[in-house]
Amino acid sequence: MYLRRDRAMVAVIIMVDVAFYAGRSGLVSGGDIAERAGLARRGIEPLLQALSRSGLLESVRGPRGGYRLGRPQRDIALDEIVRVVVADDHSGEDNAQGPLFSQVIEPCWQSLDDTLREQMAALTLEDMVRRAEAAGLRRPVHEPISFSI
Repeated sequence: MYLRRDRAMVAVIIMVDVAFYAGRSGLVSGGDIAERAGLARRGIEPLLQALSRSGLLESVRGPRGGYRLGRPQRDIALDEIVRVVVADDHSGEDNAQGPLFSQVIEPCWQSLDDTLREQMAALTLEDMVRRAEAAGLRRPVHEPISFSI
């Protein structure tokens, strides 16, 4: 379920950060992602690994390594990001029971969850980058390489 997943939101933060600051050609480090998001580096490491294994991120090793998108921004929907990181995560499940839960709460929650899933499937990383730009966020300016002799 989407509505109980802090892990899902952190994964979306990671992916939007990479899309905004690195795109398909640049790299961002896990430390920089964690710092910008106000998160612990070791706390996001399992998510970075899961996103890399899925192909949503590419990981580059080495002293100048980091992460970049595995596919173009327009081809990665938020729904796919969430599905990758919550597929095997059941830590948020509380195993509630009883007739109120099974006959009222659970069906309602599932309906809300389905609606949210549809909306997230319609949003891509490209949409989120546009929202960041519209909010006034600025990407760092990289100096062009000078080939003067």
